[in-house]
Amino acid sequence: MRDAAIVPVAGAADTPILHVLFKVDDALYALPADVVLQMESYTGATVVPGAPAFVAGIIQLRGRVVPVVDLRARFGLPPTERTLETRVVVGEQHDRTVALVVDSAREVVRMAPSQLKPPPRLVDDGAKGFVRAVAQLGDRTVMVLDFGKVIGEELPDV
Repeated sequence: MRDAAIVPVAGAADTPILHVLFKVDDALYALPADVVLQMESYTGATVVPGAPAFVAGIIQLRGRVVPVVDLRARFGLPPTERTLETRVVVGEQHDRTVALVVDSAREVVRMAPSQLKPPPRLVDDGAKGFVRAVAQLGDRTVMVLDFGKVIGEELPDV
């Protein structure tokens, strides 16, 4: 995460936790930094026949084959053209490594647990449990994702 800028959040009384911020469409999302292994430019993936529609394919990453989840497809958003800003955010949880395709990612922020609020019920119900918490960072609203829910159990083990 060499290119990431750390932005301190003022007024947090409890111990802040680093989060990686990324955009999908016009929304800002985050994952705890302890889940994120790295961020890379996205150059494409090898399609896996029969994989769920939100699985863009697989990539080779430092000698490992890693499944790639397209967050636009996972969230039911229309596809868009990939740009130089398109990234994969590679995360690992419970020995599962998965790359998430996002529109852009370059920022790391500190968020205290007290800043994280449960998502409104309507959001929680409609988001399939993907959104674990919501935080307000100045004028920006950030949705903290549940990595396990986003990658889903239906992903093929690779």
